[in-house]
Amino acid sequence: MAERAAPTRALSAHELRRYSRHLLMPEVALAGQERLSRSRALVVGAGGLGSPALQYLAAAGVGRIGIVDDDVVDETNLQRQTIFSAEDVGKPKASVAAERLRAINPFVAPDAIGVRFDESNARALVALYDVVLDCTDRFPTRYLVNDACVLEGRPDVYGSIFRFDGQVSVFSRERPCYRCLYPEPPPAGSVPTCAEGGVLGVLAGIVGSWQASEALKLLLGIGEPLTGRLMLIDALGAKTREVRFERDPECVLCGDRARLRDAREMRYEDETSSETEEVAASEVDDVLGEWTLLDVREPHEVVLGIVPGSVNIPASRLEERLHELDSSQRYLVACRVGQKSRWAAQRLRDAGFAHVRHLHGGLLAYAAHHEGFGIF
Repeated sequence: MAERAAPTRALSAHELRRYSRHLLMPEVALAGQERLSRSRALVVGAGGLGSPALQYLAAAGVGRIGIVDDDVVDETNLQRQTIFSAEDVGKPKASVAAERLRAINPFVAPDAIGVRFDESNARALVALYDVVLDCTDRFPTRYLVNDACVLEGRPDVYGSIFRFDGQVSVFSRERPCYRCLYPEPPPAGSVPTCAEGGVLGVLAGIVGSWQASEALKLLLGIGEPLTGRLMLIDALGAKTREVRFERDPECVLCGDRARLRDAREMRYEDETSSETEEVAASEVDDVLGEWTLLDVREPHEVVLGIVPGSVNIPASRLEERLHELDSSQRYLVACRVGQKSRWAAQRLRDAGFAHVRHLHGGLLAYAAHHEGFGIF
């Protein structure tokens, strides 16, 4: 990749000792380490993937590291987001992560960017850095990261995880982009998130570390990046395989007749996000007298706890069991975190159910207001 113009700075004696194992490698050596010190990496998402990626980028001596995340640390994060500790619960992720990076390596400069990565700031943020690591867990944000990177000419190092499976690839303007691989996002709510389906904590470390490795190769201009190749990781079977893919000439972003010129032209949120009225977790008790709670979690999720009086029909079987529900009744649809339930509520509306609401934040948010109801 083209190197960003930056002032040349000789490494100090402390830095030479710190990076001595890099300096011994011909592919890195002194020139490469100095190049890393002038480089800038943007990590979008300081969660399971972002944690190892951030730590290894800092340890490697990448001069400036942007951390984009508007969330706070939650206790459920600690199983895989190793950059945080129990004492960080409730604190802003970006700020805490920046503190950790300063502790890891005082020679790097972390930028704590505690905002939501959206259409209003995506291209401006991406343009400030040499490489971008997509460590997010939402399809709309993945498409936005990809689009901003292609439009600004920055490589996008992509990673994703679910249960025991991981994916890693590199997208760029010159090679296939994320839209070449996945032209359209899946229907809202049709694919469970890690919060709903779970994830092996160590898998986040494997995939996030691989993303850091790809980013360092790009910054150093060495090796063969994962462009045009999708690496699939099966942690349960201890297997990896590679799928090659080509640039799609019909791609709306990088194809021969590309028509997407600005990220603000696209819709990056779920189509159904505002079509169904939401109920806050704090308001559930006020409506349960008149509304039936329809729990659409899967059987393996229900064992974590149930709300008395609720009806459970897994989202995966909702289509075949719609006949069990009375369309004249009022249903408050809930899942664990509020993703599958949004899809299920819209499906009920499409099927003619007139009185349907959706529990914002899911049963996990409900449990936070009701001690003794398990963890959901």
